[in-house]
Amino acid sequence: MKTSMQPLQALYFTQFLSAFADNMILFVIANLLRENGFSPAMLALVSISFFLPYIFLAPLVGPFADKHPKSFVLVIGNLVKAIGVLLLFVIDHSSILLLMLSYFTVGVGAVVYSPAKYGILPELTKGEDELFRANARIEAYTIIAILLGIGGGGAIASIASPLISSGMCLLLYLLSLAMTFFIPRLKGNANIRYGTEIHRFFADFRLLFQRPNTRFALIGTGSFWMSSAVLRVAVLAWIPAALSIDPQSFSVSLILATTSIGIIVGAFLAPRLIPLRQFTRSLAYGFGMFLIIVLFPWIHVTAIAICFLLLVGFMGGVFIIPMNTVLQEEGGQLVGSGKTIAIQNFVENALMAAGSGIYYLIVYAGTSISGAIVGQGLLLLLFLLYLGALRKKERSLSAS
Repeated sequence: MKTSMQPLQALYFTQFLSAFADNMILFVIANLLRENGFSPAMLALVSISFFLPYIFLAPLVGPFADKHPKSFVLVIGNLVKAIGVLLLFVIDHSSILLLMLSYFTVGVGAVVYSPAKYGILPELTKGEDELFRANARIEAYTIIAILLGIGGGGAIASIASPLISSGMCLLLYLLSLAMTFFIPRLKGNANIRYGTEIHRFFADFRLLFQRPNTRFALIGTGSFWMSSAVLRVAVLAWIPAALSIDPQSFSVSLILATTSIGIIVGAFLAPRLIPLRQFTRSLAYGFGMFLIIVLFPWIHVTAIAICFLLLVGFMGGVFIIPMNTVLQEEGGQLVGSGKTIAIQNFVENALMAAGSGIYYLIVYAGTSISGAIVGQGLLLLLFLLYLGALRKKERSLSAS
């Protein structure tokens, strides 16, 4: 047990450090945009560059992680992320395209890293119980890293210069990279052929969209993350304007972190609120999330705004967890858990990129940040109405 736990502990710390930096780097880039006179809406444009690698590389990264030792893949992922941060030290920060290139590079590292961190768990554990515990722990480390990355990392980025905060992100990625050398380098499957796997990816994609439950879950989780990605960028600009808080105050990132706290509470309570056999009932919480999104931009009292953001996160947590569970269970049986995660990443990031693009165009057209947030809420509503129609159709077929 001792020999297996040491590599696992190294993996947990590797994931924590890397995920912390992933969330902190957004605030670093937001500060660079502000210092160089860009409008807050430009952060949405830069965010799209992070999502693009998840779309274009989705069919390749899974086979890449399986073909090579997964600890080596983790090293490559962190190394590419570190290169993305290094670019911030040498590029012209007044060029939006170069800032996008930097964040795009970090995104490439993230998409390479993602399948390896989950795929390596069966190799480091013995039996289903240990694998289940390892999955739970790596998720816990990820959640803590997201919270601290948004709250603590955002606070650090707000009080330190972009040079120092970029250096901290670089150090975190390098420390994460160093931790991977404590994880054994087990051989991959050298017989994997990328051309064959790309063809299988799109065949599996079609199969998951043909099944009612997995189609519902893919669209549902994708619409949630689309809204979450846009809200994170929009609220970052909304808080200083609506609540009269200095954009460089660490309070901004702490207020933004309350949404993540709400998601954790919602995720914890979801199994008690939504029976898995009736997972589509989580749609009601999606409508609750929509309602709060369209209401909270008009709130200008900090305490009430924080409560609304907590509620948005809570509703979202209850909305997404049952669908995630069904998708992993049924998708795992249909095409395998790793391939299901790859397809889910593809759908979610495609919608996040599209949602961020629509948000940018709305703000670029002269709409206020509050109006753009409401517009994003209405976009979520369209997805929720479509999911409602799917559920009604499925019930009709079942009744007949």
